[in-house]
Amino acid sequence: MSNRKPYVREMTRTWWKDSSFYRFYMLREATVLPLIFFTICLTFGLGCLVKGPDAWQGWLNFMANPIVIILNIIALAGSLFHAQTFFSMMPQVVPIRIKGKKLDKKIIILAQWAVVAVITAIVLALV
Repeated sequence: MSNRKPYVREMTRTWWKDSSFYRFYMLREATVLPLIFFTICLTFGLGCLVKGPDAWQGWLNFMANPIVIILNIIALAGSLFHAQTFFSMMPQVVPIRIKGKKLDKKIIILAQWAVVAVITAIVLALV
């Protein structure tokens, strides 16, 4: 048996900064952070709704804070960015064939956004 040590490549904390692909990947994954804040806000809002009108009004006042509004706008932008990157990958992951021909990527992406728009319109109509 040899006494040689195996080669272990050094991994720095900033390894992802060296490649534009990985920087984009890290940005995409970082979109979860504002969404966590948004989810926590909604969870507390449901709890306040259950507690009664005073708690609900307190939550509404909190949500009207300009900092919270800005964070929610950032969360919306992050969510839309995440959806756009997911939708743009979809034709590569699940290529759709109709009568043996591949469906154009743009049609698949636009169809997904159309479904999002229809669901949004239905929800807004119900509210």
